[in-house]
Amino acid sequence: MRRISLVIAFVFVPLVSLADGIPPREGWRVIDTDLAYPALIDAVKAATEANMMRVVTEAGPTEAAAKLGTIIPGNRVIGVFNPTFAIRILPLSTAAMIEAPIRFYVTEDTDGTATLAWKTPSLVFTPYLDEGGAELAAIAVELDAKFEAIAAAAVAE
Repeated sequence: MRRISLVIAFVFVPLVSLADGIPPREGWRVIDTDLAYPALIDAVKAATEANMMRVVTEAGPTEAAAKLGTIIPGNRVIGVFNPTFAIRILPLSTAAMIEAPIRFYVTEDTDGTATLAWKTPSLVFTPYLDEGGAELAAIAVELDAKFEAIAAAAVAE
């Protein structure tokens, strides 16, 4: 019986790891695209630069997993920010800067397309509004618009 359970577990594990999509979450934006995973990554990077922001970090387990002999769907986090925002945020809340860079999340779907997701800057900076007040809230809204513009440009390609 135990052997049957193990066989069943191995049969279903790949199905779980290939689940598509990111379910809706409060404060998140999720956009399903027709772009392939590598194309969406490139589009996000190009749109970031075009919108006067910078890609400051990039990480994902896909390539590292492949080196370990495990194939997983494409999965990349792209950290985006601009030092001009840091200059404005730091006097309002030093603690809030732990949230920089704010991240886009690109995931590969089983049909070959990719999904773009991110936590909105308004959500990300909510815990710091007691310190930063209305001015920090306004910067977060400004960043919301930047991230929307980057996403719109990226998925339009």
